[in-house]
Amino acid sequence: QVQLVESGGELVQAGGSLRLSCAASGRTFSTYTMAWFRQAPGTEREFAAAISFSGRNTYYADSVKGRFTISRDNAKNTVYLQMNSLKPEDTAVYYCAAKRGPYSNGRASDFGSWGQGTQVTVSS
Repeated sequence: QVQLVESGGELVQAGGSLRLSCAASGRTFSTYTMAWFRQAPGTEREFAAAISFSGRNTYYADSVKGRFTISRDNAKNTVYLQMNSLKPEDTAVYYCAAKRGPYSNGRASDFGSWGQGTQVTVSS
């Protein structure tokens, strides 16, 4: 299992930008598919974005496509989520997740390692 620690969440105005970071422990980071999920109060955790081992392939939920960009730096064991044009409905706790093997779908149950989450609040 890989240990994950998110950072970068804060209060931002609608239309603004934030970059979240997720630092991973271990020497096998490049063998994990990485993803970001989010969970708003009273809702289920939902998939936001994922990235393949090398970073060549990325996957997005329709709700964030065109506004969010996921990337990774395997030399730094870090995955990022650049969030632009933020909306109040993007307000949630954002979680970093890791999965052994290639990406197949955005089901949270497929990801075996999770961070503690970082709060993103978008004010209108």
